[in-house]
Amino acid sequence: MLILMKAKATPLQVEAVARLVIEAGLNVEKSNGSGPVMFSVHAPHSTPTKLTEEEVRKLPGVDRIAHIRTAYKLSSREFQQADTVVSVGGVKIGGKSLAVIAGPCSFESIEQGLEIARALKKAGVSLMRGGIFKPRTSPFSFQGLRDKGISLLDEIRDQTGLCFVTEAVDERSFDLLEDHADMLQIGARNMQNFELLRRAGRSRKPVLLKRGMSATLDELLMAADYILAGGNRQVVLCERGIKSFAHHLRHTLDLGIVPVLKNVSHLPVVVDPSHGTGDARYVGPMALAAAASGADGVMLEVHNDPAHALSDGAQALDLKSFAQLAPRMQAVFKAAHSG
Repeated sequence: MLILMKAKATPLQVEAVARLVIEAGLNVEKSNGSGPVMFSVHAPHSTPTKLTEEEVRKLPGVDRIAHIRTAYKLSSREFQQADTVVSVGGVKIGGKSLAVIAGPCSFESIEQGLEIARALKKAGVSLMRGGIFKPRTSPFSFQGLRDKGISLLDEIRDQTGLCFVTEAVDERSFDLLEDHADMLQIGARNMQNFELLRRAGRSRKPVLLKRGMSATLDELLMAADYILAGGNRQVVLCERGIKSFAHHLRHTLDLGIVPVLKNVSHLPVVVDPSHGTGDARYVGPMALAAAASGADGVMLEVHNDPAHALSDGAQALDLKSFAQLAPRMQAVFKAAHSG
């Protein structure tokens, strides 16, 4: 059972609900985020309880009670019927428009970042991706500018007005980036880093949660529940390709999960065809397919000089290719949602 408190519930009202549940012999966990307080209540070892829902509903400050049948709770359509729309710097992810997030895998210098940012803005992009903390498979690969790159985000924003999506790889980097990024990304490798998910739940910043390379739909949504349970309701899911028996591409981009997620969850869904294919030649077709699949957004790697990129150059579109692709994605999205 989930007990949701009203946004204006007082600390005394919250305490009264917790006391009632505990005195009834039930286990209770309380969210500690920035949103309305929420309690997750369950009986230890299925012990029956005499506490009735009516007793809880009558308490001041209680908004509603929810029962969810699926393993994932707060991300479920059973919990919330209406689509969640997440706003990042005024750009909406979810609803009736296709959000486009684009930029380099890694920021390499202020000059590189500004050149790409200006080209993206000219192409109509408002959300720029770019890593300064990079979790790489090899310890000898470029790990990003790290702490030195934080000021770069602020400078590019000041000069271009673009908003930023960037990855936090651990709790420390989350703390450092929180006041500088407009949206924090939790990457595929960290999808089940539960302490990092809890940290994201305490944040007021939107979070982009990438599906793990071997994660099921249920596992992705339960990971999202960690963030939601912390009180942060601004969560966007991202399909970025999974490992399979196939070896013709870097990963298998599971576009089939998009309409399923849209059916069982209220959270917006973004697709990353750059990581999903690992090859710039196939990014465009899969981006168009993502726009047709029901995705709320597409996340693309774009570089001013892919051949000399310090990370993931093989899957990055050059500036000209992206400028040609951007209006086509919007046209496909519009056609898929007409009528």
